[in-house]
Amino acid sequence: MAITAQEVNKLRQMTGAGMMDCKKALVEADGDFDKAIEFLRKKGQKLSEKRADRATTEGSVFVRTNDDASGAIMIAFTCETDFVAKNEDFQALGNEIADAAMANAPADLEALKALSLGELNVQDKVTELLGKIGEKLDVTSYERLSAEKVASYIHSNGKLGVLVAMTGAGDADVLDAGKDVGMQVAAMNPVALDKDGVDATVVEKEIEIGKEQARQEGKPEAILDKIAQGKLQKFFKENTLLSQSFVKEPKQSVAQYLDSVNKGLTVSAFKRVSIG
Repeated sequence: MAITAQEVNKLRQMTGAGMMDCKKALVEADGDFDKAIEFLRKKGQKLSEKRADRATTEGSVFVRTNDDASGAIMIAFTCETDFVAKNEDFQALGNEIADAAMANAPADLEALKALSLGELNVQDKVTELLGKIGEKLDVTSYERLSAEKVASYIHSNGKLGVLVAMTGAGDADVLDAGKDVGMQVAAMNPVALDKDGVDATVVEKEIEIGKEQARQEGKPEAILDKIAQGKLQKFFKENTLLSQSFVKEPKQSVAQYLDSVNKGLTVSAFKRVSIG
């Protein structure tokens, strides 16, 4: 029997299942909504419910950069096993989602999942593939940056990616330097760009830790705050990107390295996405 678009939409609203799944269910059920719901529960819909609490600790990070490298996006498309992460359909959908994110620049992850990919949106395409593959799948991260130049780095296992926004590039070719800084971010996982970007709660915690360490060492109460402030400065140096020792040339800080590449070159922001 012929199934109308209105019937498909009604079943979709009732179940939250994808458009094509709803159409197939109604065809299988000869238009009977109760039987169609039962069909969905036996297929992808039931599978999705069963695996809702499963961890997606495998997957791939996908990056897209525009033609002049002034903007880039990064997504994490996740699954349960490394086997599925290497699946052609999984990789194809991840690339399709990344292309859509680059083309449409959605505001956030929720807006990304609502983007249209042909007849379905991103979330429905993910659900559709879930029913085919048999594992929980999800788009778990979406980041974007714009600047004079945006460099990217994806670690060799494909599960860790970094975007680096740079200013002060001028006419210099700085993307290789940006990739080097991306490797730094991947390896060292800085908490912020510089000390001004460190969350106040982190600062307070580090001060308290510093005081307690000094107290345990038997230092007088009167100088605990001074000692803690010294430890805090060391924390900033080791854990904020621009102050860290550059991994390829430890005698330089990251800020000094960038300035040596091109006078005035610096990083204005970075994003790091890791799966697992």
